[in-house]
Amino acid sequence: MTQIPEQAEPSRREDPADELLRSFGRQFKIFRERARLTQAELAKRVGYGEAQIAAIEQGRRIARPELIEKADALLDASGVLLARKQEVARARYPAFFRDAARIEEEAVEFHAYAVMAVPGLLQTEEYARTMFTVWRPRRHEAEIEQMVAARLARRALFDRKPAPTLSFVIEEAVLQRPFGGVQVLRGQLEHLLLVGDNPNAEIQVVPTRVTDHACVDGAFTLMTPQGGEQVGYLESQGNGRMITDRETVRGFAVRYGILRAQALSPRDSLRHIEKSLQGEL
Repeated sequence: MTQIPEQAEPSRREDPADELLRSFGRQFKIFRERARLTQAELAKRVGYGEAQIAAIEQGRRIARPELIEKADALLDASGVLLARKQEVARARYPAFFRDAARIEEEAVEFHAYAVMAVPGLLQTEEYARTMFTVWRPRRHEAEIEQMVAARLARRALFDRKPAPTLSFVIEEAVLQRPFGGVQVLRGQLEHLLLVGDNPNAEIQVVPTRVTDHACVDGAFTLMTPQGGEQVGYLESQGNGRMITDRETVRGFAVRYGILRAQALSPRDSLRHIEKSLQGEL
């Protein structure tokens, strides 16, 4: 009787970022040893702990951009470590978001519609930390801090030259939902007002009272990379999906344009946020 070979247990699918971090850690260690520095000596010179340097070399910790910059110069790495700064930084993002992050970094246009929470690009540090903290099942503190740092790093889009065109349409209920408490919400609303003063960014509020709504299917993001075609991005329940089909993306763009017409104007939206802060709504 022919025996059927036993099936091996499927192994856990490894995040590609794990090998990237191990590879970077090996490079980091080679340059440190070439410079004849111990982990403790390098840690002291760059202002980090010895355990942090060890964790980076072992691929267990993501090196911050400023550390990579310091180490590249100090270890005379000739730009080798610096060249990997961006890909190492992307490793901080969840795997499902990395493709979107890559497009976001070079986007000449970015448009987001939000229904449950303030869009990630607009979140304050306290608001972002709350969003990651309230997630179930609970995340470890180290993971939360890594995700907060990654989210705040995305703000670099606002400072890029030439400046991209940014717009955000936010449901009124989002501005009333006190994630993290009243003070966290207040700080978030104040930050929205500051962003609203940016000539390249527009924020619009969709009043709850509207009787006609073009985007009842939920939140989405539209991005246009430099020299490329516009793409869509959907995210829900810890998963994200890039949308590249032209007709589907065109449908998102049409609905987004109609929604902007149904929402308050950017000026009236900022006034609405101000009234929320003053407790007049």
